[in-house]
Amino acid sequence: MKDILQDIIANKRIEVDRQKQAVQLRTLLALGGERLERTTYSMRASLAASSSGIIAEFKRKSPSKGWLHPDAAIPNIIPAYQQAGASACSVLTDPQFFGGSLGDLCQARKLAEIPLLRKDFIIDEYQVYQARVMGADAILLIAACLTPDQCLSLAELAHTLQLETLLEIHSESELGHLNPHIDMLGVNNRNLGTFHTDVENSFRLAEIMQEVSKEKDLAPLLVSESGISDTATVSRLRQAGFRGFLIGETFMKTEEPGDTLSAFIGDLPC
Repeated sequence: MKDILQDIIANKRIEVDRQKQAVQLRTLLALGGERLERTTYSMRASLAASSSGIIAEFKRKSPSKGWLHPDAAIPNIIPAYQQAGASACSVLTDPQFFGGSLGDLCQARKLAEIPLLRKDFIIDEYQVYQARVMGADAILLIAACLTPDQCLSLAELAHTLQLETLLEIHSESELGHLNPHIDMLGVNNRNLGTFHTDVENSFRLAEIMQEVSKEKDLAPLLVSESGISDTATVSRLRQAGFRGFLIGETFMKTEEPGDTLSAFIGDLPC
């Protein structure tokens, strides 16, 4: 099957180059103004303190499922997620493949008082600055898109800007990307090349993730991403050591994602 990730990254390079040409970094930072002075929320702390650990995602479409909720609006969903008990929200900002935008992130920041994750394919320092200016509290760094050195550089910059980092891996071989500037370590249960989803991937990697973290004298909070559709799976993942659970499609494919999240959290065992 064709590696979709290659197409996404090729498109992302073009997208970021155009953004840099349209708004130079110094202009972006000047436009950021007081936003850069905002005290960020800790996503790691929020997940660690939460009984549910749900990171509720705002996503209109995906390459694997097509349109989930094409008319989804930030003002209708992000406040509802917060009210329902989300520990954090993930906002897709990729336009072509996920139907998102930086405007979505900026709008979400005005409406939410919980941590916001900028979820995108971050390959350039410019995108980290964008995330801070537009209101993110954390950024996603995908191991499959980066070399270990690139991951370290981007994570260091994120911490300089008071942003937390979620490193996403899909296989044991990508644990080499783990570094001291990673706050959360996530397993994507969806293969970014084929988009095949298997939640058992988190269980297969849980022990080795904890072993490697201990060997490196690090303690990132563990997050399971994608393919989670029932509360029983969350309970099993928690027993395996995970404290964050990124869920998008399960909520976004319904008419009222906030209500669906509320019912989901209500069904979680105490």
